[in-house]
Amino acid sequence: MRIALSLLLLAAAAASAAAQGNPRLKPQAIVASDIVRVGDLVENAGLASSTPIFRAPNLGETGTVPARAVVDAVRAAGLIAVDTRGLSEITVTHASRTIAAEEIEQRVAAALTRHYNLGKPENLKLTFDRDVRGIELALTSTAELSAAKINYDRGTRRFDLTFELPGASRVQWRYTGSAIETVEAAIVTRALARGELVRQSDITVERRAKSEFTAEPPLPAAEIIGFAARGAVRAGQALRKADLMKPEIVKKNDMVLLHYEVPGITLTMRGQALESGAEGDMVNVLNPNSKRTIQGIVTAPGRITVAAPPPAPAPAQVAAAQTE
Repeated sequence: MRIALSLLLLAAAAASAAAQGNPRLKPQAIVASDIVRVGDLVENAGLASSTPIFRAPNLGETGTVPARAVVDAVRAAGLIAVDTRGLSEITVTHASRTIAAEEIEQRVAAALTRHYNLGKPENLKLTFDRDVRGIELALTSTAELSAAKINYDRGTRRFDLTFELPGASRVQWRYTGSAIETVEAAIVTRALARGELVRQSDITVERRAKSEFTAEPPLPAAEIIGFAARGAVRAGQALRKADLMKPEIVKKNDMVLLHYEVPGITLTMRGQALESGAEGDMVNVLNPNSKRTIQGIVTAPGRITVAAPPPAPAPAQVAAAQTE
């Protein structure tokens, strides 16, 4: 009975194949499960299509099967005459859903910032102990990665995080490394001397560790251009407000124009600046004629304004003030 039943099944498979066309090998196959079936490798396989014959490559990987091995395997499934089409091998790919390395890094940053209040994920600089590789998941899997374990040491800035895929197998992926919270900072690309102007070409924007700016945050690039270095600045230094000043428009020992104003009278004379100053600074100026030192305010390049002292109160006013 068993032999007769087998013969009937083989005959039915052959008849089905004949009705659909001659069975032919496929040059390549893409499978979504761990098992390769006859229909994955042979066109017009008929009733034998669902018969399993090989294990699939690992998720996301591609392998090859010799055509002769395929012919031998499908013959046992009832396909006697299979057109090999001159193929020597068949390429088999195990299709998968890929979580790219970049996305994994983003998930690590999001988990750390969420659990340890480390600011925004995009501001976290991650350094992994090992190269991060993409994760291949079955196409039929709809589960999402979740953080099964997460630890972060603020002192050493080391993290240890494990993702898992919920399910019977509970597959896990562990990642370790360091995580540093960063901020954008304007960095000087060349050394600057005191008083030298900062130009657009002198700076670049980089992300630096936030811990470098505990005393004072770095300035945005837009607030730096056109200011001068308050002291010597080394190349690669991040600029803070304390590092900058208004550009000096009067230099020490420069000959300047003294502008002296009193009600109804304006006097102009030449003088020599005894110190450098930016707009609004009070500086000392030497009157070369009288050899006296005068204080004035820098109001323009090469120009210092000397304000007249307030008039002395009249005697009657002084007496009245003393009486009160």
